[in-house]
Amino acid sequence: MNLPIRAVQQNIKDGTTTCQKIVTDYIARIEAHRHLNAYLEVFADEAMARAKQLDEKLARGEKTGQLFGCVIAIKDNICYIGHKVSAGSKILDGFTSIYNATVVERLLAEDAIIIGRTNCDEFAMGSSNENSAYGKVLNAQDNTRVPGGSSGGSAVVVQAGLCHASLGSDTGGSIRQPASFCGIVGLKPTYGRVSRYGLIAYASSFDQIGPFTHHVEDAALIMQVIAGRDRHDATSSSKPVNSYAENLQFNKKARIAIFHTTLQSDGLKPEVKQATENLLNQLRADGHTVEEVSFDLLEYLIPTYYVLTTAEASSNLARFDGVHYGYRSPGANEMETVYKKSRTEGFGKEVKNRIMLGTFVLSSGYYDAYYSRAQKVRRILTQQLRAVFKEYDFIIMPTAPSTAFQFGEKTSNPVEMYLADIYTVLANLVGIPAISLPLAKGGENLPIGIQILADNFEEEKLLAFSELLMQQHAVAQ
Repeated sequence: MNLPIRAVQQNIKDGTTTCQKIVTDYIARIEAHRHLNAYLEVFADEAMARAKQLDEKLARGEKTGQLFGCVIAIKDNICYIGHKVSAGSKILDGFTSIYNATVVERLLAEDAIIIGRTNCDEFAMGSSNENSAYGKVLNAQDNTRVPGGSSGGSAVVVQAGLCHASLGSDTGGSIRQPASFCGIVGLKPTYGRVSRYGLIAYASSFDQIGPFTHHVEDAALIMQVIAGRDRHDATSSSKPVNSYAENLQFNKKARIAIFHTTLQSDGLKPEVKQATENLLNQLRADGHTVEEVSFDLLEYLIPTYYVLTTAEASSNLARFDGVHYGYRSPGANEMETVYKKSRTEGFGKEVKNRIMLGTFVLSSGYYDAYYSRAQKVRRILTQQLRAVFKEYDFIIMPTAPSTAFQFGEKTSNPVEMYLADIYTVLANLVGIPAISLPLAKGGENLPIGIQILADNFEEEKLLAFSELLMQQHAVAQ
C-alpha cells in the first residue's frame, strides 16, 4: 500500500490494477481502522465514481494528469465544495462549503481522487490532536500515544496506509511534528508558495498547506501541482514553480548549519539528541560541511509565536458568531446572547484560551508591550536567518523534542504542551520551507523525525537533499 505514486500509476497503466480496485482496497482498510478516528468523513461513493471515470479516461487513451489515480485525504480545515468542513469545531457543525480551496481545484485538475476529510485539533490549535470536538486521533503504531497536532488525522491516514497522501496545514509545526511522531515525510512550504484560499484561517501570516507522504518524490509531485500564484490569494507568490519531482538529484556537498542551543535545550530528550548528532556525524563522514552557528534566540521563539498567532486568531475567529452560519445556541433569544452563548458553547477550551490571550495582547495598554515587541523579534529572526543562508544551504535540528507522548501526559501543563513546538515555530515565524524526515527511531521503536530547513523558495534544493538523506540514512518504519 506504500508504493510511490508513480509506481502505482505505472501499475494502473500496465493493467496490474485499476483506480477502482485501489479505492475499494482503501475503503476496506479505512473501515478496518475506524478506531483510529483519523477520518471525520469518507467520501466512499464519490471516490468510487471518480475512480470509474479515471479508469474510463485511461481506456479511451486520453492524457492523464500528474496525480492520476492518487488517493488523497484533506484536513478538515480545507474547503471542498458541497462537503462539510468544520475545522474540528462544534462552531461549524453542519456547515457545508460553497466553494473549493485552490489546492482542491489543482488536485482534481490533475486527476487525484479525494477520499475524505481528516480529524484535527480545533481550528488547528494543538500539538497532540486532543483538542478536536470530534474526539482524539490515535497513533496507528501505538494507540496509547498522540499522533501529533494539529494535523494528526492527516498524518495517521498516511501512516496507517489509508490513502496515498494527504494535505495538512502548518502554522507552527502542524505538519512536521505529526510527521515526526508518525514516521512519515511532512513538508511545510515557503509562506506564499501554496495558496491559502479555502483554508480556514488560524493565523494568516503563518498558515501554509503542505503534504504528508511516505516518499519525498511524492511530496515533490504534489507540491508541483498545488504550488503557484493564485489570484484569490494576494499573499501567494508569482515565482515560477519548478518541476520538483524531476529534479531530485543532489550532486554536491552541502553546507549545513546547526544551532548549538537547539541541542542543549533542557526539554530535548536524550534519544532525540543522540539521533540528531548521529545523523550530523554521518553527514560529516559523507563529506558534507557541518558547522555550529551562533543562535541565542531559541528561548524567545515560543513566546513570540504565541503572542502573534493568538492575536491573529482573535481577529480571524471573530467571524464565527452564530449569526451567519454554523452553530447557534438554542438558548439565545436576542442579539447579545446569540454572540455570547454561541461562541461560549461552540468553541472548545483551547480555542477560547487563545482567543482571550490574543485579545489581551492587542488591547489598549498592552499592544506595545507584547504585540509590537513580538513583531520586532520576528524581524530580527528573519534577519538572522537570512545571514545564515548566505553561508549555508540548510539548517538541521530535531523536529520535536521527544517521540510521541502518551495521551493526557501534557494536557495539565499548557506550557509544556506549547514547548512541543520549540523546534518547528522558527520556520513559520520567518516563512521559510522546512521538512521532517523519518531518519531515526527511539525507545519502543517510536519514530524520530529530523528537520531540515532551507531558504525562501528553495523547495527544489530542500527536496533533492531530502531524497538523498532518505536514500542513504532512512530507517525502516
